[in-house]
Amino acid sequence: MAFATRHFVRAASSAAAAAAAKKLVIKHVTVIGGGLMGSGIAQVAAASGHTVVLVDQSDEILKKSTKGIEESLKRVTKKKFADKPEAGAEFIEKTLKNLTMSTDAAAVVHSTDLVIEAIVENLEVKNDLFKRLDKFAPDHTIFASNTSSLQITNLANSTTRQDRFGGLHFFNPVPMMKLVEVIRTPMTSQKTFESLMDFSKAVGKSPVSCKDTPGFIVNRLLVPYMMEAVRLFERGDASKEDIDVAMKLGAGYPMGPFELLDYVGLDTSKYIIDGWHSLEPNNPLFAPSPLLNKLVAEKKLGKKTGEGFYKYK
Repeated sequence: MAFATRHFVRAASSAAAAAAAKKLVIKHVTVIGGGLMGSGIAQVAAASGHTVVLVDQSDEILKKSTKGIEESLKRVTKKKFADKPEAGAEFIEKTLKNLTMSTDAAAVVHSTDLVIEAIVENLEVKNDLFKRLDKFAPDHTIFASNTSSLQITNLANSTTRQDRFGGLHFFNPVPMMKLVEVIRTPMTSQKTFESLMDFSKAVGKSPVSCKDTPGFIVNRLLVPYMMEAVRLFERGDASKEDIDVAMKLGAGYPMGPFELLDYVGLDTSKYIIDGWHSLEPNNPLFAPSPLLNKLVAEKKLGKKTGEGFYKYK
């Protein structure tokens, strides 16, 4: 009888361990933040058959998000279903059926598999959000941030689920850009990491893996490149126009560094480089730029304000 009991306990323990190690199949997704990035993530998740709730602070913001998603879906269907308008209309209808809106994040995370945060790039604000949602989300729920510049570890430490926390860095515009950087911290479990990789593939993206290093892969290479272009211009070694032409024709880049800075937003670039500089003040790659600081102080932030390094009509 004792042998049978021990055998049963071992079998039950093995079954529990196997269940714990099994990857989570993500079906229900909650996206926090109805801006361009959050709306784009919600769109691709809904279009790939996931049940999605998009959350923001007001109905007004969410109405704008809905309109943006509908317009984006129309652009997608023009390309994807050019010769099949009926199929395109059905695709839009199915996608929108998978998507709901809410202003109450705590109320909707109780039944979600994955929470993706895509709000303002502010560590304190993000930590407050994750700390609050951690109390309402089920134990199995994975938390992920779309941050492009903050350390995932710092965000994970605001919760009690460090092993179920990672980064999912999508790129703008989300429906068009194929890449997702999947970030794992030292605490991220293998099960969580594999679930995030599988989810990225399920929404039609090509995921790459990176440890929790500043800027991950793309921005770690891209931001210092753009900053070095600014320094080259600041020293008077070349004009910004010639630098842009050189990188487009010589390196095959679709945009020059100054065009890209204006597209990204000079305030965003300054925020990233300032954050990295505070982490590694002696790293010359992360040195601030007086010219960039001046333009941001003058509210010349790039295309979104009509002027940055270039002027826009």
